[in-house]
Amino acid sequence: MLKKGSKLNSILTGSCPKCQNESMYEDKNPLHLSKVLKMNENCSHCGFKYQIEPSFFYGAMYVSYGLNVAVGIAAFIVSFVFFGASIEQAFIAIIVTLVVLFPFVLRLSRNLYINMFVSYDAKAGRE
Repeated sequence: MLKKGSKLNSILTGSCPKCQNESMYEDKNPLHLSKVLKMNENCSHCGFKYQIEPSFFYGAMYVSYGLNVAVGIAAFIVSFVFFGASIEQAFIAIIVTLVVLFPFVLRLSRNLYINMFVSYDAKAGRE
């Protein structure tokens, strides 16, 4: 499932979408909030430039919005339906969930967005 060459591998690990040999991010840990979006300029393995064009990752905001809506709905369903929380408690559960998952959703949205445009290249992975 997470074998090298699959989109899912690149999306979940944050590795270079072209060669999948190294992380796109300077710091692999998304919980270091000051560095959560700091990316390397290029892949040191295959030379792929992550910033494909100026302001490329602005499009990831739309992906992030969709992910946050999905996470919010999931938090509501879990708290309200399964745990029987009131509407106010469910709202608080949504807010807490979104705040806690914020750095992960940011990275995941960037990973998803760049993988929409770049495919794995086995030749780049061997160089």
